[in-house]
Amino acid sequence: MTMVFDNYIIGGTFLVSLFGSVLLFILRDDSYREKKIEKGSRKFEIQTDTVTGTETGKCSPENDSGDDIVIVGAGVAGAALAHTLGKDGRRVRVIERDLTEPDRIVGELLQRGGYLKLAELGLEDCVEEIDAQRVLGYALFKDGRNTKLSYPLEKFRADVAGRSFHNGRFIWRMREKAATLPKLSFLLPGFDGQELRAYAPLTIVCDGCFSNLRRSLCNPKVDVPSCFVGLVLENCKLPFPNHGHVILADPSPILFYLISSTEVHCLLDVPGKKVPSLANGEMANYLKTMVAPQVPPELCEAFIAAVDKGNIRTMPNRSMPADPHQTLGALLMGDAFNMRHPLTGGGMTVALSGIVVLQDLLRPLHDLHDAGSLAKYLESFYMLRK
Repeated sequence: MTMVFDNYIIGGTFLVSLFGSVLLFILRDDSYREKKIEKGSRKFEIQTDTVTGTETGKCSPENDSGDDIVIVGAGVAGAALAHTLGKDGRRVRVIERDLTEPDRIVGELLQRGGYLKLAELGLEDCVEEIDAQRVLGYALFKDGRNTKLSYPLEKFRADVAGRSFHNGRFIWRMREKAATLPKLSFLLPGFDGQELRAYAPLTIVCDGCFSNLRRSLCNPKVDVPSCFVGLVLENCKLPFPNHGHVILADPSPILFYLISSTEVHCLLDVPGKKVPSLANGEMANYLKTMVAPQVPPELCEAFIAAVDKGNIRTMPNRSMPADPHQTLGALLMGDAFNMRHPLTGGGMTVALSGIVVLQDLLRPLHDLHDAGSLAKYLESFYMLRK
């Protein structure tokens, strides 16, 4: 069976190709070359094997580099999955168009359950050395009243709690750790216009909520009920230390949580697909007149200062149902597959839980080229994931 979608082709040994903008970074030396990715004082090395091809840029199975798994995307889900499967001895190739540190306004709060899954995958050290903050629960505010709801942590070891952090720092640490595995390689895009192809019996798509591949592997329905507006408050203290703060405001909730020892991120939900304009000052006026009066007094001054500073960002909130098309040799994971409203703060927990399920499923399957067995295992994944 062969299935063509967008610029990618799925076949018996799932074939990935990109026309126009090359998705594989081909190194034209005799074996491999090391490429260093630097961000501030942090760097890691990635090695990419040479992939040979014909004069037209096409690659045949005989020239295949012998990968077990291709992972498309190296965000939270892709990087964690790459490390997990690579640690199990799989030959993993990760395709990522940009390995610089991401800068996003979501994916910054990992729930307690998510941290437990992170530890189960051996990745708990990835929240270290990034100024991550412990999260012990939530504080709720409404009409001048408040209450605190803490996680029940009495039966857990001392390190167990949620974590909040800069999303990009967390992803960087996971990529950095994955890159140390001997059978794992990161591939960067080329820009020479060639069509190049990579072969593997299993390809896992983890390229996020804006995935171009999702509609070929899943029910394409996407709902955009609202937008997030984000800004960073500096040098202020939350009323309840180590807790996320949820203000049940009018017309929709406002979130405050630490992303470092000196920064509090504010996310507010603006209903509808269109938000007030940033360019003409409508957004700043909306934040000062509609939102600021509902912010707790302890945070109001810092909130106004952040609005005046002007670094206001927006992002559409997406709701995407998990309704996959069973496709030989292909799997969707993370936000590319299923996304609930980011207000739940559950996206990373769901992704990490899915990786634990997939790891356990694939361990007994030593030969991923056994298409019949692989199909049964992948079908089981979708059921167990629920």
